[in-house]
Amino acid sequence: MRSSVPARIGSWIVALLVGLVYGVAGTVAHSYELGWFPLGLVLAVIGSGALLLAVRLLTSDRWATLATGGGMMISTLVFSGSGPGGSVVVPQTGLAVFWTFAVPILVALAVAWPDRTLAAD
Repeated sequence: MRSSVPARIGSWIVALLVGLVYGVAGTVAHSYELGWFPLGLVLAVIGSGALLLAVRLLTSDRWATLATGGGMMISTLVFSGSGPGGSVVVPQTGLAVFWTFAVPILVALAVAWPDRTLAAD
């Protein structure tokens, strides 16, 4: 049974906000290294992938997953640029480039993954 339109739009807005929060956290924390190991990047990718997977599996809605991923990509884009005073939160390093490409790839995989519920019918 499908939800009402206002309920679905509300869930998309909440998903977008959650994606924004995860995107900010991943963008800020991705550069943390423990010795030679990029711990922040690994945790950011795992956390973002897990969030996208959870939204997709719990809602069975590609649009909610896309809203979550859109929030992640928006916050990554905003925080990767220069601030009003010229400060940069995310300097252009290998980790930053990997994080910048990892987010849209994770979103594309989560949104495009085949829906297995149709095969059961």
